[in-house]
Amino acid sequence: MANNISYNSPRGMRDFYPEEMAQRNYIFDAWRQAAKEFGFLQYDACVVESLDLLKRKSGEEIVDQIYAFKDKSDRDLALRPEMTPTLARMIVNKQGSLFFPVKWFALAQCFRYERMTRGRKREHYQWNLDIIGEESVSAEAEVLAAAVRGLELLGLSSSEVKIHFSSRRLLGELLIALGIDEEFHQAAFLALDKRGKISDEEIVKLLLAEGVSADGTEQVFGLLNIKSLSDVEVILKEETPGLLNIKEFVELAKIYNFEDILEFDISVIRGLSYYTGIVFEGFDSAHGFRAIFGGGRYDNLLTSIGGKPQTAVGLGFGDVVIGEILSDLGRFDHVNQSAEYAVAYMDDEQKNTAVKVATRLRSKGHSVDLALHSEKPKKFFKRCEKDLFSKAILIGSDDVERQIVRVKDLATREQVEVKIEDL
Repeated sequence: MANNISYNSPRGMRDFYPEEMAQRNYIFDAWRQAAKEFGFLQYDACVVESLDLLKRKSGEEIVDQIYAFKDKSDRDLALRPEMTPTLARMIVNKQGSLFFPVKWFALAQCFRYERMTRGRKREHYQWNLDIIGEESVSAEAEVLAAAVRGLELLGLSSSEVKIHFSSRRLLGELLIALGIDEEFHQAAFLALDKRGKISDEEIVKLLLAEGVSADGTEQVFGLLNIKSLSDVEVILKEETPGLLNIKEFVELAKIYNFEDILEFDISVIRGLSYYTGIVFEGFDSAHGFRAIFGGGRYDNLLTSIGGKPQTAVGLGFGDVVIGEILSDLGRFDHVNQSAEYAVAYMDDEQKNTAVKVATRLRSKGHSVDLALHSEKPKKFFKRCEKDLFSKAILIGSDDVERQIVRVKDLATREQVEVKIEDL
């Protein structure tokens, strides 16, 4: 029986050995710092969620895409595929006592059973930023400014990442201007969102099946020729609420100083039906991967699960795609350092001094790896290079007698003597 055990993680899941954990922490630390700088409060929740809640948010088809199961009391549960339904449940649970707007963030582990490609696993972590209860476009600007700060902390700028944005409200106004009735708008949104995933011929069939006329179908595709807000103004011929809203967002982006990373893109739809206003997706500039993150305004989700009406803006930023991008760019090369100092000793007689040195350095806030047995110099320095320490201290008998240590900078190879009492 033991010979049949696989020592690999289940397909689509991940183990994090120390090297991968250092890379994950590098990403998580940037996310936490950006969220903290922008005043978002961290929350978390159980990874098991009610299947009924997920169905209300995404429909019955969600069952085919997630890890759903029955517990011992025959309740229908699932491993959460995303954090937004859980957030909505938590907000509704205390909607009467919360002070709005709330600004919350989470680092959530999510599971979704789907076909794997590069940048897509069946398990991932996601940075969620949400502002609940703010009607103005300031919420979109604040969420995206925080996301851009997260990118900056990861060493990424507008030359490597672009945020494509549009507005479902604006797109609805364009469809009305073209004479397409509102009853067909949702079908048009879903069809355009599938562009690039299925053929245009299949999209035409979908639109016709939903009752959109052949002329209307042609006009829907014609919207994809829009390249700027100026093109939008030509079609609308007036400043509609959706157009004014998105113009205000662009002006705020200039003040926040992230307008250079933005690209207006009418094809950004976000397939989920609960999005109601500005929507956005981040991509690497080379478009070598699927979206890095995505989100937008969702004003109907809380009511769909029985809550009171409440405006909301949210963003989900996964760790898999950004990890691949950072790896390709060589941004992980410096994150695998085990500790700042490596401290060792050549003979057992120096052990107590080594412990004293390590303890003194740790008390001053330094990270120290202390050898647990004596080591020869050649083996010690080889280990130091492998584990990427910054500084090395190897204690010998003469060091104990003189009460000094020799601190070697492993990058420059320079060595200095320091009194132990002065460490």
